[in-house]
Amino acid sequence: MILEHITCPADLRDLDQNQLDELCEEIRQFIVEKVSNSKSGGHLGSNLGIVELTVALHRVLDSPKDVLLFDTGHQAYVHKMLTGRQTGFDSLREADGMSGYPSQDESPHDWIENSHASTVLGYAHGLATAFQAEGGTEPSDRRVVAVLGDGSLTGGMAYEGLNNLGHSGADVTVILNDNGRSYAPTISLLTDSLVKIRSNPVYMKRQRRLEGFAEKLPVVGPLSLTGIRASKAAIREAFEPQAFFEMLGVRYMGPFNGHDIREIEKALHNAGEFSGPVVLHVQTQKGRGYGPAENDSVKHMHDIGAVKPESYTAAFSESMIKLGEEHQDLIAITAAMPDSTGLLPFRERFPDRVLDVGIAEQHAVTTAAGMAMGGLRPVVALYSTFLTRAFDQANLDVGLHRQPVIFCLDRAGITGDDGPSHHGILDMVLMSKVPGMTILCPSSYQELQQMLHDAYGITTGPVCIRWPKTPPPIVPDDLVGHGLSARLDREGADVCLIGVGKMFAAAQQAADLLGADGISATVWDPRAAKPLDRAMLDNAAGHRLVVTIEDGLAEGGIGSNVAARLAGDAKPVEAGSPKVIVLGVPTDYLPHGKADAILASLGLDGPGVAATVREQLGQS
Repeated sequence: MILEHITCPADLRDLDQNQLDELCEEIRQFIVEKVSNSKSGGHLGSNLGIVELTVALHRVLDSPKDVLLFDTGHQAYVHKMLTGRQTGFDSLREADGMSGYPSQDESPHDWIENSHASTVLGYAHGLATAFQAEGGTEPSDRRVVAVLGDGSLTGGMAYEGLNNLGHSGADVTVILNDNGRSYAPTISLLTDSLVKIRSNPVYMKRQRRLEGFAEKLPVVGPLSLTGIRASKAAIREAFEPQAFFEMLGVRYMGPFNGHDIREIEKALHNAGEFSGPVVLHVQTQKGRGYGPAENDSVKHMHDIGAVKPESYTAAFSESMIKLGEEHQDLIAITAAMPDSTGLLPFRERFPDRVLDVGIAEQHAVTTAAGMAMGGLRPVVALYSTFLTRAFDQANLDVGLHRQPVIFCLDRAGITGDDGPSHHGILDMVLMSKVPGMTILCPSSYQELQQMLHDAYGITTGPVCIRWPKTPPPIVPDDLVGHGLSARLDREGADVCLIGVGKMFAAAQQAADLLGADGISATVWDPRAAKPLDRAMLDNAAGHRLVVTIEDGLAEGGIGSNVAARLAGDAKPVEAGSPKVIVLGVPTDYLPHGKADAILASLGLDGPGVAATVREQLGQS
């Protein structure tokens, strides 16, 4: 085994070609075994496709003196293996184990901790600028290489980064890891041009011949039919990759075979001879070397840990199809994740009513605002963590114009295995600050479906429906609420528990535990986190202690709004307003781990809530 002797990038440099080929095979076997057997899953296809490219990068670069950045970070497994972290895969994405993304705490070879796409060129520009300033008038001897892949070039920040790299002339090598995919097939006209190259290896030679011919065209005078055709061809060529990058001041080289280590090494050495930014267009195959991944036409086994049929996402999928059949103006928008957000069944039923904008959440939200202005009813389906990238658009483009856009946020709250960049703990704080925003938080499978139906009927402004990654309860029809009304689960005299969304189950469990101790609890499912139900507030005001529980930030969240309302305009009993304890997520970057285990560690499960109540009532 060659792999077991690789402890740092320097160990790669003495290997011959046969040994390198054997090493790459061992790496793929290792990834498949570790990810398949991981209790918390992992990203498979993207890492199988980048094996040779990562080996070549570490043979040429001197990491961590030279900076190697990955966008997105889920394609960094091979990088971790080659930088001394092979044993870490035994605890991949587990609590206190190895992160599924680059992590500064794990290794000096990891400069950034990123899972959100399209950001890497900004980091690269900044680092290259800093290294140049450090060296003064002399060129820096430190290279900055940014691996831009898995559809990241569909995001706006990537284009902003290219524009500024070209303008500044910063010495950055950009590896365009072109596998034609993101989570799903990549959306962009530039990608269409890359596909042409992928399907025709001699395309670049044809392009150069056409460029030479175009230079010979007459500038003035009437055009012949041949001239018109040639001019059209020249215009089309202006939008092809080489011209596109070089118009931005970025040198383009390629395409190169991303699975040929020698070819990539030579390209990297050549790129290092130029000053200024260089793009190396590298073609790779997502899922390479593993049949099930190669044959997965949608995601190439991008990650292992599929959405379960009884999930909130499945409830959303079912309800979207039903709502789409009832309303022809319903249209769905997503940002490169039609599968993960549950829109594939809707797209199969209504292929012309799903818009995938690529990894461009800001554009998705403002496009939805325009659609709503034009009379459509757009549903924007995103992960909670990715909505935060488009909050300005949700606030000013949708909210300010009072457009009836429906935001459907999957993976809200503590998500677990993907760590701090994926926890959806900001959405309630942010969306509750948008004037006119309605926020709905389902506590069961059926509640989500009811809420989506009700959201369609709200036309005075935007609606946000948020749900967690964890499985939902299945409840009888008589336990499903309606509209914006809260639902009273039980009444008691000692404490009022208000559990938002998923945390309603924690409130119920806490009430059961407290009941065994002789403490009677009222339990509410608020259903609408904004606006708060007046009847629920009045009922809560009749208790000496009120405890709110939410799986978002406690500071500035829904519980703090409940406290403010009860202290302000609710009618308190006897000696004054009730004491309100707000339980929620602390303002911190929380590590990866199972969602329920993280919530329990924060006291946000049934026993934790019960313990808080006992302490407040002096019955610890």
